[in-house]
Amino acid sequence: MYSKNNSWSSENIICGRNPVLELLKAGRRTVNKIMVSRTARGAVVSEIINLAKQKGIALHSVPPEKLDKFSESSQGIVAEVSPVQYTELSDLIEKSKKSLKPLLVILDGIEDPHNLGAIIRNCVAFGADGVIIPKWRAAGINETVSKSSAGAVEYISISRVANTNQAIGLLKENGFWIVGAENGGQILEKIDLSFPLAVIIGSEGFGLHSLTKKNSDFLISIPQENTISSLNASCASAVILYEIAKKRKIS
Repeated sequence: MYSKNNSWSSENIICGRNPVLELLKAGRRTVNKIMVSRTARGAVVSEIINLAKQKGIALHSVPPEKLDKFSESSQGIVAEVSPVQYTELSDLIEKSKKSLKPLLVILDGIEDPHNLGAIIRNCVAFGADGVIIPKWRAAGINETVSKSSAGAVEYISISRVANTNQAIGLLKENGFWIVGAENGGQILEKIDLSFPLAVIIGSEGFGLHSLTKKNSDFLISIPQENTISSLNASCASAVILYEIAKKRKIS
């Protein structure tokens, strides 16, 4: 079905070719409708249209300028979707415990949605079982996060908690070791990380909060030159998660 007339809500919007394609492939959220620019061409656009038709999702052919109100970089594709369904922390813990070597990532106040999207993409790429984010003073999942993750948000469970330190307590009760990423911690390459693990990545400007750091079982750090103060949160998460994945594959 390919309609030219529609009413459109600005809520729950996903923009961009790869994010919308991954949204359709994952099938975790309801896609209400998709707008396709009349000038959009290419293999990915064709794949999106074919998948939408297979799933019975309404397609709307629109002038390219109509998509500008949603995003200047929509790439000719905009989807209206159901709200993000966050996973209850208890469910996330139980699900992750089914892995041979459970790995969760706790984000301690990441406010930049671009950074959040990039970190989530790293988590999916390196095999984390889930992500935990705070409800307050931190970015939630929105269109910018989805696009920055290139659709990776559709492939990982995300829990949003009211109190990060209470979440840490529950993780400890369930056998997880809590590891904070902080300059001056133990060198990542030199320690065993094969046990159930929850890694905390601190905020862009301030690192770990003092109570979060106190509640960590130990701290880890990335060896680096002193020319710059530290890597940003998304870059640090990529290095840390890669090293954990490498060590676990060897062990």
